[in-house]
Amino acid sequence: MALCEVGCGSALVWPRVLLFGDSITQFSFQQGGWGASLADKLVRKCDVLNRGFSGYNTRWAKIILPRLIRKGNILDNPVAVTVFFGANDSALKEENPKQHVPLDEYVVNLKSMVQYLRSVGVPEDRVILITPPPLCEAAWEKECLVQGCKLNRLNSVVGEYARACLHVARDCGTDVLDLWTLMQTEGQDFSSYLSDGLHLSPKGNEFLSSHLWPLVEKKVSSLPLLLPYWRDVAEARPELSLLGDGDH
Repeated sequence: MALCEVGCGSALVWPRVLLFGDSITQFSFQQGGWGASLADKLVRKCDVLNRGFSGYNTRWAKIILPRLIRKGNILDNPVAVTVFFGANDSALKEENPKQHVPLDEYVVNLKSMVQYLRSVGVPEDRVILITPPPLCEAAWEKECLVQGCKLNRLNSVVGEYARACLHVARDCGTDVLDLWTLMQTEGQDFSSYLSDGLHLSPKGNEFLSSHLWPLVEKKVSSLPLLLPYWRDVAEARPELSLLGDGDH
C-alpha cells in the first residue's frame, strides 16, 4: 500500500522554543544542561532549538538574529525565546577588547533584539531575558592564566550588565531571570554553580533550569500533547486517530 493511500492528513505544526545566547546556551544541551532539561519537559509539545554561540556578545548577536528567525514563516514563530547574553559583553576592555561591549551599547543591543523579535511576530510576552551569572574571579583567573592572559572579567562589572539587563526587560515589557542576583542571595557561596568561574556546573545548570521553567511554563501551558497517547489509538483503524489535528 502506498504511504498516503490512507490519507496523509494535515502537516503537524510543531511549536518551537528558541534559546539564543552565548556559550552558556551553546553548552546547555550537554548532559545535565538546562536546555536539555527544558527539551525533556517539553517533549511532544514543542521543539527546543539551541542557538547558542560560544564567545559571542550582543554586538554580534543582533547581526545574526535576522538570519535565525524571519517574518512570515510559521516555523519561525516561536512560542518563547530566551535571550541570554552579557558574560562576554562584560569582559574588561583593556584585557579582552574583542569580546567587550560598552554598557550603553549592551543596553541598545538588547533593546534592538527585543524590537526585532516584535517586528517578526514574537511579542514581548514571549521573550525572556536572562542576566549573566555571577563570576567567581579566583576560579576564572586560573583559567585565564592557563590561557596565558590576565584576569579579564570582574564580578562587580558583570553585576552592572546584569542590572542593565533588568532595566531593559522593564522598559521593553519582557520577562527576566536575574541569575546574577539569585545565585548570590544572602551572600551565599555561588562558586559551586560554576565549573570554571564563568560557565555553569551541573549544580548551576540545575539552578538555572529550576528558575527558568516557571517563566517558560506559563508561555507553553496551553500547548497540547502532539498526537494521541498510544492507548488511545484506534486498534482496527489507527489512521482515524493518527491523521487528526494532533490535539490529544
